[in-house]
Amino acid sequence: MTTLGILGVGDLTEKMVRGLIRSGAFAGSAFYLSGRNREKAIALVEEFGCVLRTSNQAVVDEADVVLVGVRPAQLEELAHQLVLRTGQPIISVAAGVTVRQLTGLFGERDVSRAILSYASEINQSTVAVFPAQSMAGQLLSTLGTLVSLDTERDFELATIGACMNGWVYFLIDEMQQWLGKKGLPSETARRLVLSSVADSAAYSHYRIETPVGELGASIATPGTYTANGLEVLRERGGPDAWLGACETVFKQLAVRETE
Repeated sequence: MTTLGILGVGDLTEKMVRGLIRSGAFAGSAFYLSGRNREKAIALVEEFGCVLRTSNQAVVDEADVVLVGVRPAQLEELAHQLVLRTGQPIISVAAGVTVRQLTGLFGERDVSRAILSYASEINQSTVAVFPAQSMAGQLLSTLGTLVSLDTERDFELATIGACMNGWVYFLIDEMQQWLGKKGLPSETARRLVLSSVADSAAYSHYRIETPVGELGASIATPGTYTANGLEVLRERGGPDAWLGACETVFKQLAVRETE
């Protein structure tokens, strides 16, 4: 089986390792770790028998495939530390760093990009990869729903989709807190909001041929409470704020792509 070396065990890569081990796809394989967060790395060593190495180079020397999980600002320093084997593949989860930039840092080789969420830990993440036919897709597909992207621009849009995933947590929190302030017990409010969000996603999947806006319009018919509340959201710029956040991130990604 393929051995995987993790350069930078942070919040996301820790959850990816947990999900990969949970999937059983790497049974009998070793995970070599260079811990950005030593506490998280040690936890993986103690729980799953992963191997912690003292340096990034030691991880690279042991691994068939290298997963780069450091922050974008740390990539140049990391690249200067490493001597990779000829053809040794790299998968990067560093947001906003293109394949061209990665090969410029690490040399010509099989380089692919992936963007995932914390749901990797329970194998329910969106797993967006570029290039479409890539090592990332082959190795990470067990972490959830694989979305293979044909262009890097499409991949950057998928990165914004991952940001949306993060924003939803804050929306859920706001709704839960509002219900709590009105007197609903906190855990009841949490279950109610989470269930409502899951309901919408599940039915949208079920009615995959129907535009999501049409599904919403069939609920928010004139005179309903849903329609009345939706009108307030639109008047106060709720949808516009979400779209504005998307545009801001997209412009930032475009700037990095030209650097």
